[in-house]
Amino acid sequence: MKLSYDISDFKATKPVVLTQGTFDGVHFGHKKILRKVVKQAKEIGGESILLTFYPHPRLVLYPDDNKLKMLSTIEEKVKKVEELGLDYLIILPFTKELSRLRADEFVRDILVEKLSISQLVIGYDHRFGRNREGGIEEMLNFANVFGFEIEEIPAQDIKESTVSSTKIRKALLKGDVGLANQYLEENYKVTGKVEQGAQRGTSIGYPTANLRVTSSYKLIPLNGVYAVWVYVDENRCGGMLNIGYNPTFDDKAWSIEVHILDFEKNIYHKEITIEFIDRVRDEQEFKGIEELKKQLKEDEKRIRDVLQS
Repeated sequence: MKLSYDISDFKATKPVVLTQGTFDGVHFGHKKILRKVVKQAKEIGGESILLTFYPHPRLVLYPDDNKLKMLSTIEEKVKKVEELGLDYLIILPFTKELSRLRADEFVRDILVEKLSISQLVIGYDHRFGRNREGGIEEMLNFANVFGFEIEEIPAQDIKESTVSSTKIRKALLKGDVGLANQYLEENYKVTGKVEQGAQRGTSIGYPTANLRVTSSYKLIPLNGVYAVWVYVDENRCGGMLNIGYNPTFDDKAWSIEVHILDFEKNIYHKEITIEFIDRVRDEQEFKGIEELKKQLKEDEKRIRDVLQS
């Protein structure tokens, strides 16, 4: 897959089959669209393209009043798209100037003149142009005017619930990583660097790695204890993850800490990836260290069972 941050770098040499959008999380529904783009391009001997935007439009349009957290960093998005077999990923810098383009100007100036599209594949709820004024009806009219084909992909459902990035964010913020993983068609991941913490875990037999998440916009699931896989230097290990304030120790600072099972290496300053499997319980305040240690042993047993299953 060829990656470009400059749309002027692209020169069409074959028929272009394209889809566009933010594609945050590259979830089940997104993958359906992208696989269709790849299939259509192969059938006509063309090139498959995703045109996406960075930063997310809401982060640009509402920088001072925006609590939006993202399911995927731009690096994670690139990796997921590449795995689906697209020929090109074009990441268009989203600016206020771009946001002011009318729907017809966006189609004419970007999709037709710069990308020379032959076919456009879009989701059922796709909106584009200034103030999101363009939808499927407008795009069908533009297709007739500019001479390209269009295909609409209907809503993708799992257990009668339409998949969307918003629903995945809500599931994670409720701690329902199982539902989020279903929608994503893979397990939710968070990457960060290991920093030195208070080192209390070592004294009670559960040393933890404190994780500083690399991206400030990455969504972190609800506080609590989770069964996770931890990827260190391409090795996968089981882990007990706690997100929150460690109320037993009256901590004021929020943290992400993971105890890696059956692991004793020094990983300070290393980058690790956490893969969420299940939420085990809420974060709790215990009366003392012994009560906490007893609960941690119960958590460990349950988490080992979850990961083995």
